[in-house]
Amino acid sequence: MKFKKIDTIIIVVMIVATTFFLVKADYISIILPDVHTNPPGKNNTTVTPLPIDQVPAPPTSLIPAYRRDVSPDDEGVHFNDLRTSREWWYFNAVFTDATSQLKDWAVAVSFNHVARGDLFGTNKPDLLIVSILGNNSETYGGMVNKEHHLGILKQGTLLAESPGVKVSFEDSWAEGSYPHWHVHVENADVDSAHEIVIDLDFSARSLPVWALGSHVIEKSDSEVANYVLLGCVVSGTIVIDGESFSVKGTGSHEHSWTPNAIRKLFIGGWDMFTVTMENGWSIYAANYLPSPQAISGAISSLDPFGTLLISSDNGETITELKDVNLKITQRDEKVFPLVRLPSGFSLQADPSINPLYVISQSLLYGTKTSLNGDISITHATNHIWKFPAYIGMKIGYCVYTGSLSWTDDDGVHEIPIQGIGVSWNMRALL
Repeated sequence: MKFKKIDTIIIVVMIVATTFFLVKADYISIILPDVHTNPPGKNNTTVTPLPIDQVPAPPTSLIPAYRRDVSPDDEGVHFNDLRTSREWWYFNAVFTDATSQLKDWAVAVSFNHVARGDLFGTNKPDLLIVSILGNNSETYGGMVNKEHHLGILKQGTLLAESPGVKVSFEDSWAEGSYPHWHVHVENADVDSAHEIVIDLDFSARSLPVWALGSHVIEKSDSEVANYVLLGCVVSGTIVIDGESFSVKGTGSHEHSWTPNAIRKLFIGGWDMFTVTMENGWSIYAANYLPSPQAISGAISSLDPFGTLLISSDNGETITELKDVNLKITQRDEKVFPLVRLPSGFSLQADPSINPLYVISQSLLYGTKTSLNGDISITHATNHIWKFPAYIGMKIGYCVYTGSLSWTDDDGVHEIPIQGIGVSWNMRALL
């Protein structure tokens, strides 16, 4: 049988398209030579970091007052409302203080209530996530999800009240109200191989920032909401297998909730990072990915919901960048053949040209403010819910290396920055 010319063209196109998709989906890899070239106008001069007390402060965004105001009702429970199906309280910290007995370790604790369809087939929407990550790949903790009962005689595993933060998961709990919270973890199910007890005090040094939602009026009634506090002082003790360690460092507290209307069919994954830099700066980055992940994660680099917050003074002032390009550079654990959890990113961000952010971005126009860098997740606590849920979640120890550059009256600044933090990554098949 002879092939016609049009048949040959069709076959070649199909082979090229299939190869492209498999490469993007991580089925096969193409190794390129490691060639480094300098962009036009650049040279190979090594940039020596300035002493911390000499590092100039970056341009700041004009954040309206209503985006920096959180009430006790905002801090409290929302998932008891029929409109809201998901709610998360996060507490992250890195122990960078010289007095910490777990120097440069990281910890993450989260109390979560998810929609029943998110973990389809388990009927256990209440989650406790605990991760203790050392600077030499030590990994403790895990994730446990249990039932949530709506009946009067039998309560759910995750209990929450208002006002303020008052949430518990069996013997683990978090309680407090701005600007102080205490987190206690004591749950054998999160790590069957190790005994873990955590007692940490979080103290805010600045006002929170609303990153998502419409919060001008009746903030706590918003159906999609997320606020974060950067640069918190964190201190306390961590007990691992009977040995107690005194810890101190910098952390963040985050609270979010979403309505029933947002399903896995619309959001197929998210990536979040809170990083403390060696120069004392804090960086918060978040991005939500549209479904389906098998397609959007493979062929799309568009980050429509990206947010990046930078603070050089423990959250007192904020540089907010909205044009965020968080590109996956490495993947590891498979959730499904075409969906993998990420382990490396390149991160680029600039002031947004979107008119919706003209207020917060107005002070950045003309400054050429931009952030460029790489994020590597060195080790992590993972959990993958297989059939029929097909969801993977990962809480990791991340290392950031990059730079922040801008222009002001004193000229052009390019500040090398590096630090460590906690990453949160989720991927769903659908």
